[in-house]
Amino acid sequence: MLEIGTKAPSFSLADQNGVLHSLEEYAGKKVVLYFYPKDNTAGCTAQACGFAQLYPQFMEKGAVVLGVSKDSVSSHKKFEEKYGLPFTLLSDPELETIKAYGVWQEKKLYGKVSMGVVRTTYLIDENGIITRAYGKVKASDNPGDMLRELEG
Repeated sequence: MLEIGTKAPSFSLADQNGVLHSLEEYAGKKVVLYFYPKDNTAGCTAQACGFAQLYPQFMEKGAVVLGVSKDSVSSHKKFEEKYGLPFTLLSDPELETIKAYGVWQEKKLYGKVSMGVVRTTYLIDENGIITRAYGKVKASDNPGDMLRELEG
């Protein structure tokens, strides 16, 4: 996981519509950048729907929400449409950004060890500096926790 106070790594990733996004285009805004394992799984759906529900409050605070996983653009599009997600989902099938943010880690499931995305959320300030970093977040609590960070 990246350290608080460090510059957030730059990225250029396609969203659910195939449009490229870079961190630099959000200069001047707070960015909630959350990494999640997989579209349409229980935890990831709870997290995404939580962010969707609170999205107007994030916008009021001048913050953008960006979700990142290694799923394809088309998978993100289906996920967005199925749940009416109002924010950007970024596709990182090459794991470049996922690895740059230190969230590609060893995971254990039922005693089996594999590599995967550890659910992690970063709050990045208007100057591209990481101000908060949360590893192994609880999917359902994460959106509310991040909104409180912006208020706090």
